[in-house]
Amino acid sequence: MAPQSSPRILILYTGGTIGMVETDGGYVPASGRLQALMEARPAFRAADVPAYEVHEFDPLLDSANMTPDDWLTIAEAIRAQYDAYDGFLVVHGTDTMAFTASALSFMLHPLDKPVLLTGAQIPLQASRTDAQENLLTSLLLLGAFSGRLTGVHLFFCDRLHRGTRVTKVNADSFAAFDSPNFPAVGTAGIHLDVDLDRVATPQRPSRTPAVVEMGAATVSAFRLFPGLDAATLKNVLAPPVQGVVLECFGAGNAPDQDEAFLKALRDATDRGVVVVAVPQPLRGTADLDLYATGKALADAGVVSGYDMTTEAALAKLYYLFEQDHPPEEVRRLVQTNLRGELTPPDEVAPALGRTRRRLAGYR
Repeated sequence: MAPQSSPRILILYTGGTIGMVETDGGYVPASGRLQALMEARPAFRAADVPAYEVHEFDPLLDSANMTPDDWLTIAEAIRAQYDAYDGFLVVHGTDTMAFTASALSFMLHPLDKPVLLTGAQIPLQASRTDAQENLLTSLLLLGAFSGRLTGVHLFFCDRLHRGTRVTKVNADSFAAFDSPNFPAVGTAGIHLDVDLDRVATPQRPSRTPAVVEMGAATVSAFRLFPGLDAATLKNVLAPPVQGVVLECFGAGNAPDQDEAFLKALRDATDRGVVVVAVPQPLRGTADLDLYATGKALADAGVVSGYDMTTEAALAKLYYLFEQDHPPEEVRRLVQTNLRGELTPPDEVAPALGRTRRRLAGYR
């Protein structure tokens, strides 16, 4: 552990590849392993590394096993120690790290201190690993920008991403994460740089965040594919489901010549199910006015999630239903920017096809 200095950082070690050991049954998290490896490495005792303490969760989790109950455990741990530390580093498996980043962004509010998530593609004990760089730089960022960096972010492979914008894009590269529809908030090169214009200004004195429990609502995500039959979609939308993130083709499109498909959507939205369209492509927005195939979704009661990631849209549905909002209010708030998770439509550059049609006088 680093010598006592200000600021102070709490590391919440939840599990993941970073502290795993190899067994006959595959890689598994090992209790005490991460802290022991950090304490044995001189880099973590350098003078510019902020003082930190490690709180290890029990049990440690492969993040494939992460649930909303675990999100709550993380959020409650941050709130319980909020006044004692200047920043928080959640060490997490990469598989569902982006889901947790989005969830914590909605669960913890207001958040005048930084919460960073990081992990690794290769365990810290390996001779060739990204773990030390991710851990060490996360701590240095928390120290260097203490009192200025706020909210939930994810740091990985020299990039700091907004928690509600990030998604995992590569299982085989150290550059495992990206925020395709929003610029990186910070970079770690020769210098540590953070664009504070993309970060909320902290309030002083700092306010202890409230924690909103999530997971009681029945929400899901579903990806459209060619040949999808209406019966399958009806099962996805069947009670007791309250909300569905619908990953659509292109710029928010779906079959408009399959009346049974559209009726399944219409019947669900009529009984209060909130269906949110997001684009399957990593970059771009769901514009339900652009093509007839998108307008058919809007006519069936589907609302656009604009350029939200699936992770952010799912967390947002969980969060909004926890507020006991009626479906119409959830639909409205889904399209409202609450935690920097979406780009309002008036800030989106028009798609080329739409621009051409408008210039030609067709719309």
